Amino acid sequence: MEDVLLRYGIIGVGMMGREHLYNLAAIPGALVVAVADPDPGSREQAVAVASALQLSRPAPPLQVFGDHGSLLDSGMCDIVVVATPNMTHAQILLDILNHPKAHHILVEKPLCTTVEDCYNVIEAAQARPEVLVQVGLEYRYIPAVAKLIEQVKINSVGRVRMVSIREHRFPFLVKVNNWNRFNKNSGGTLVEKCCHFFDLMTLIADSMPVRVMASGGQDINHLDESYHGEVPDILDNAYVVVDYENGVRGMLDLCMFAEGSRNEQEICVVGTRGKGEAFVPESIVRIGARDSGREGVLTYEVHDKRVKYEGLHHGSSFLEHLEFAAAIKSNGERPPTVGLEEGLMSVAVGVAAQQSIEFGRFVTLTEVIARKR
Repeated sequence: MEDVLLRYGIIGVGMMGREHLYNLAAIPGALVVAVADPDPGSREQAVAVASALQLSRPAPPLQVFGDHGSLLDSGMCDIVVVATPNMTHAQILLDILNHPKAHHILVEKPLCTTVEDCYNVIEAAQARPEVLVQVGLEYRYIPAVAKLIEQVKINSVGRVRMVSIREHRFPFLVKVNNWNRFNKNSGGTLVEKCCHFFDLMTLIADSMPVRVMASGGQDINHLDESYHGEVPDILDNAYVVVDYENGVRGMLDLCMFAEGSRNEQEICVVGTRGKGEAFVPESIVRIGARDSGREGVLTYEVHDKRVKYEGLHHGSSFLEHLEFAAAIKSNGERPPTVGLEEGLMSVAVGVAAQQSIEFGRFVTLTEVIARKR
């Protein structure tokens, strides 16, 4: 794969966009040639990162654009990474998919902030089958999580009945113009942050979600903040229950004022034969069988030797890029691992959860995804 050079452009070089710069610098055959961002400070920081990276891996000077349209028009890139604020994803994706020059796309999660926008993007992508689109639900690639998924697939826990995910972590980080403090920009916490977990639940359940019940609130974080006279309205804790067509039940336990946690994510899968757990960032997986009890639980410390850069997400962003590059180089033989339909479903469950809290009742997925297509 190293003999094929893939030229990348990054649209949006805030914190996550710069994280992609670091990851791509460690990918064989990948070269970031251009970035675009309307924010001068973000552009300056991206140039500084690129310059530092060039010390260990010589590359042509980075081309910098103030808007994504200019980057697309340049024709410099084979692939564009969209790492802009959530509420901008839909229009930027449509601009890329409607552009005469074909660019493969890796878009950060969530695909869009609304189900309607997701459908619009999917329809535009169907008209450009030569363009590969991968959604950045990279938690699938976290080594411990991937190991747990592998164990589930080989029937180590039997037929899956329950999937529970706990994320206990720190509050949302500060972003450019504080866009992530408001539901109207982010889609809401259960879309913005938790689409990762709804994607994992659906993958492990191997079924379609049918209804969602959630309880949540904003109890601690951002209550003393104000931006242009508006107080942030994003949830900082929630419980979400998801029922699947095949009878599997999923549960999310989210708390964003729980910095005093040994692990940020704990994922538990219980089946007819036993139980599997993954702990991140400890990178430990435990597998136990009902007939062997507590003493028979096996513990694995998990590492993926392919990871050359750990970064902010325990190597998962690196592996995501590695897999997407392989899909592009396969000339259509290997589709992206996480496609647009998976991106849509992860957003739909998050939207249903947000609505469940608002309405105080179960919300069916039919209510959320019903649309004349």
